[in-house]
Amino acid sequence: MDTLTPAPHGATSAHDSFYRALAARDTRFDGVFFTGVKTTGIYCRPVCPARTPHAASCTFFSSAAAAEQAGFRPCLRCRPELAPYALQQNLAYAVWQRIAAGALNHQEDDSGIERLAETVGLSSRQLRRVLLQHFGVTPVELAQTQRLLFAKKLLQETTLPMTDVAYASGFGSVRRFNALFASRYAMAPTAIRRAVARIDRTGGDALTLRLAYRPPYAWQAVLAYLRGRAIPGLEAIDDAGYLRSVRLGEVCGWLRVTHLPLRHQIQLEVAPSLAGVLMPLLARVRTQFDLDANPTQIEGHLQHDPLLATQIARLPGLRVPGAFDPFELALRAVLGQQVSVAGATTLSGRLVTQFGEPAETPFATVSCHFPRAERLAVATVESIAAIGVPRSRAETIQAVARFAAAGGLQMRPGLSLDDTVSALRSVRGIGEWTAQYIALRALRYPDAFPAGDLGLQKAAADGSAGQTRLTEKELLARGAHWSPWRGYASLLLWHSLAA
Repeated sequence: MDTLTPAPHGATSAHDSFYRALAARDTRFDGVFFTGVKTTGIYCRPVCPARTPHAASCTFFSSAAAAEQAGFRPCLRCRPELAPYALQQNLAYAVWQRIAAGALNHQEDDSGIERLAETVGLSSRQLRRVLLQHFGVTPVELAQTQRLLFAKKLLQETTLPMTDVAYASGFGSVRRFNALFASRYAMAPTAIRRAVARIDRTGGDALTLRLAYRPPYAWQAVLAYLRGRAIPGLEAIDDAGYLRSVRLGEVCGWLRVTHLPLRHQIQLEVAPSLAGVLMPLLARVRTQFDLDANPTQIEGHLQHDPLLATQIARLPGLRVPGAFDPFELALRAVLGQQVSVAGATTLSGRLVTQFGEPAETPFATVSCHFPRAERLAVATVESIAAIGVPRSRAETIQAVARFAAAGGLQMRPGLSLDDTVSALRSVRGIGEWTAQYIALRALRYPDAFPAGDLGLQKAAADGSAGQTRLTEKELLARGAHWSPWRGYASLLLWHSLAA
């Protein structure tokens, strides 16, 4: 199988490496591999609480799709659909993430594959070859596995009717859903639901779902970062967690994210109106809360720098908070140019109030949707400047809106960080700092590094010889050793200023 993470210390072969991780229930490998147990025909996560099978009974797979293609069915105890993704910066995983978010839902025919291939800059033949080489399955087989696992998740965590489960999971018909479920899992969907002892209904009519991460997770630090940047009217942080309005296409609703630390999961409550877009919605939440990071791997690299090691010890498991919507974050970054975080937050709230649309939510502090790119693209510069920004900044907001409306923020998978930053800098008013910040938080480049940031330059100064701030060039030189995780180093340094 394709090894995605260094083997545990002392392992003598690939099989031994994964078996040792399985026997130890090592959370670092959750989602990195799956174990097929030949004696039961079931595949599990490495953190499964069931008794560890004999080594000779185990075969290991790099993905759930590969395990199912080999004839194994998912465990009902550890639930492979909960596993965090084995996040990698390569084309195959970028395609997989799009499929997991529903890119092939309701369209398994050649036209659907052609459209997906076009969006990632490949031919359909190249797309098939990339997935076969990396995962051992075709795009259709990968999509089917993701749909089935998502359906299983909804069956075990919600009370949605079977018809709604089928369509929310991307099946074109209930008949197709039932047939594939029975074919792969040798049981009817109703059998999964009967096996669930109790479905939590504390959220009332809300749909409640769970997503796993690899511990540790510095939840309070992430909330603190988001709290200072929450756009008034659009999102808020309460005592329990994060809440916001949601609009995906023409489907509107709301969500709340809270933490389940003992389970190493976050809990997501969403409006019932969002049932039909749950697959792309959950993909966005995974991205926003950086659930697929492997903190042990990242921190093991960064802690060689004594400055970062101190911060890692204080905040183990710190994530890079992402963005629910790249356009939101891009405008938030523009409004943050040459003003304080608090000032940018105030301006963002004014933008939402003036150009956003009303949102129906159960939260008094969340009442608007973010403005559509298309609306800001045609708004007058004068009306945008009326929120309290200079004309030049209003022109940049309009330029970013036009760039986003034309699909500019939908970067092709596999595009390098340098090329992405160059594309962003082609927009009038977007400089290096803004482009790097958008690449880091909105477009999820873990090595993006806004070295021109004054706060980072101050935090990275060690104080020797009275030095209180590094130059941008000096910071880039010091940060070279932090690659490919300079973005995580940035968050550690920003948090050190708050401390």
